[in-house]
Amino acid sequence: MADGTIDIPGDISGDISELSFEDALRALEDVVRRLEGGEVPLDESINLYERGEALRQHCQKRLDSAQARIEKIVSGPDGAPRGTAPLDADG
Repeated sequence: MADGTIDIPGDISGDISELSFEDALRALEDVVRRLEGGEVPLDESINLYERGEALRQHCQKRLDSAQARIEKIVSGPDGAPRGTAPLDADG
């Protein structure tokens, strides 16, 4: 990495699947920064783009999973909490 290149493993999804959302987002930001810098050769740009897309998909999966786990507190007619229900993101 001292020469400015990064290692892009052949199995892009293998190392990404273990990343936390925050780590994957940082890696995605780094990919975007490098691509926007315009200093990367074409072949490496393609590899970076593919890695970026895999990172984006991983982040989206993590967000979808987190959203599915979020619940809202359901109140009864008297205003007292009666339990929880899945959060409806649209309502």
